[in-house]
Amino acid sequence: MRSSNSKVTTENFTLKLNELDIEIVQKNIKHVHLSVYPPDGKVKVSAPLSMAPDTLRVFVISKLAWIKKQQSKLRAQPREAPREYLDRESHYVWGKRYLLKIEEAEAPPRIELKHNKLVLSVRPGTNPARKQAILEAWYRDNLRQAVPALIEKWQPRMGVRVTRFYVQSMKTKWGSCSVHSGSIRLNTELAKKPRACLEYIVVHEMTHLLESTHNSRFIGLMDRFMPKWRFYRDELNRLPVRHEEWGY
Repeated sequence: MRSSNSKVTTENFTLKLNELDIEIVQKNIKHVHLSVYPPDGKVKVSAPLSMAPDTLRVFVISKLAWIKKQQSKLRAQPREAPREYLDRESHYVWGKRYLLKIEEAEAPPRIELKHNKLVLSVRPGTNPARKQAILEAWYRDNLRQAVPALIEKWQPRMGVRVTRFYVQSMKTKWGSCSVHSGSIRLNTELAKKPRACLEYIVVHEMTHLLESTHNSRFIGLMDRFMPKWRFYRDELNRLPVRHEEWGY
């Protein structure tokens, strides 16, 4: 399907290659971008409009070994059990494991960390969906409080400016960056991971303000700004993720 206006022109189709269905999005860009998305390894290629289908097929064939490697990593990543929001269920805050403790009271909901317990105080009869919503809102607030200091720390070091950041649930990424608006988006799930992993993602997305793709220049910039970034990336991708989600 092709859609166009004065600013955007795109063409989408599916390229079938053996057992693979590859989503092709052709648009007004200069370079080819290949992505493998969780949870099941969906493959997407963004390519210039001028690139012929046969050229795209040859490109994908040349990347088959890498695609299969990424798919295997995604499918092997450990996943948390579905949450029921019951006493002694494991939950994570900044990389540390806590046991959930449900308390009931005729008062507004409240969350506290006490030693190794995450105490969730709710009104009697609160259902699991509401408990989940309360806890996820708390995670978002924790992340919103942690991010500004990291942005302030890294802006002068990197010579960039983040105009705004957003925190939201994301099923396929830990973060994203809008080069045009200078904004970054961060996955709420990062509030469950070690703070060093959050900092790595913040730096990763801020680096996209200097280089929009994951090319050699991007890698060189990451090496300069955060020499141990590969360690943090691997640590993040080793940790269990939500049962319906993935890794980065």
